[in-house]
Amino acid sequence: MLSNWIDTLRVYKDKRLLWVFLMGCSSGFPWVLIGSNMSGWLKDEGLSRTAIGFFGSIFAVYAFNFLWAPLVDRVRLPVLSRLGQRRSWIFLCQGIMLFMILLITQADPSSAYSAMGEPTTESGKVPGMLYISLIALMIAIASATQDIAVDAFRIDQFDINETTKMPPASAMAVVGWWTGYSLPGYLAFVNADSMGWNGVYGVMAVIMGLLMVFTLLVGEPVDRRSNLQSKLEENYQNRFGLGRFASWFAVTVIEPFADFIRRNGLSVAITLIAFIFMFKIGEAFLGRMSVVFYKEVGFTNEQIGEYTKMLGWIATVVFTLIGSAINVRFGVLKGLMIGGIAMGASNLMFALIAEVGPVEWLFAATIIVDNFTTAFSTVAFVAFLTALTGRAFSATQYALLASLGNLGRTTLASFSGTMVDGLDGNWSLFFVITFLMVIPSLVMLWMLRDKLEVAQAKTLEQNQREQS
Repeated sequence: MLSNWIDTLRVYKDKRLLWVFLMGCSSGFPWVLIGSNMSGWLKDEGLSRTAIGFFGSIFAVYAFNFLWAPLVDRVRLPVLSRLGQRRSWIFLCQGIMLFMILLITQADPSSAYSAMGEPTTESGKVPGMLYISLIALMIAIASATQDIAVDAFRIDQFDINETTKMPPASAMAVVGWWTGYSLPGYLAFVNADSMGWNGVYGVMAVIMGLLMVFTLLVGEPVDRRSNLQSKLEENYQNRFGLGRFASWFAVTVIEPFADFIRRNGLSVAITLIAFIFMFKIGEAFLGRMSVVFYKEVGFTNEQIGEYTKMLGWIATVVFTLIGSAINVRFGVLKGLMIGGIAMGASNLMFALIAEVGPVEWLFAATIIVDNFTTAFSTVAFVAFLTALTGRAFSATQYALLASLGNLGRTTLASFSGTMVDGLDGNWSLFFVITFLMVIPSLVMLWMLRDKLEVAQAKTLEQNQREQS
């Protein structure tokens, strides 16, 4: 038994997993820029819970990135394309985000009436929430586009027959995401009081520069898609009499979605869409208001940084690796069920904090439990989506599935602040409601587990057939 577990863990010696980790860091970092860092800054500036919640609506961009995913899948960028299809898009998006971060260092959210290009304040900073909102939106668009390429980068790294590598790859992507999110977030919160938030974003610009260097150092995955896509274009030309551009457009825009429905069947496809949409909603509502809650209950910026970022990061790394090993041994669907139950139940610990106040040991215990359940469920979720993705359209199909998960997280969660205000600031009841939100998706998963296993098997069979 011990030797089996050792064999399971030995897979982490593969250097491609390090590349997946580094790209995961790049994917997680933008979320701290426009997520927890921005929430902390806006809360310090006195904005309401409702306003902060609606500011987070910029994350809705992540729910619709599948619309331009076909372009990331197939369009080659001038000059940068020598880096490879995946890395060129990642590098471009990182450059855009670096420029936007530098603009944020000159921002002043305390002024309510201003727009880009208006005169600066006496402090030399550009005033106005509109200015910051526009910059944050640009970061979100660049980040959502980067995610398309990063996810495809991870999927393309491994041969379709390397099934035992998929959960570890998902684990390293999750560890990388949380590393890119937590460590910069820790630096931000522990230095926010001494440096000011503008200074913090100056440090964030340096971190983005380092991530761009990492992008240049990792290895581009072998292109397995071009031949498959060329054959599909020929098929469209011969079968429907389309010209070269029309067949390219059909294969780029239409075929990825048609292939997904054709392979799974319409009823299963709809079921998958519903499950993916609902699975992370409760976690998203909690996450959007977490920093606001910590501040209102009485924790300082330094405590938030130490516990939610540093301690949370350590817990996430450890439990993600454990979760990936368990998913390899027992299967992704069981991992989803276990992780979903634990994820929902952990929200009740936040309700306990709301009742007893800023008790540090309880805060630490809650962060550990929350990061354990989040890591476990996320590894299973990412591996599950990967197993449903066809290799010919890895960027587009994964973006479609991931965006469905983001749709509930980024659009409905914008009303989290409104919900807390509607509950008259009753945080305990709010967290109980977030616990109840996960139940419908788990019921759906249990009832349709057999069909979902068949869908995964069909995808594997088709990928193996196309590769041969």
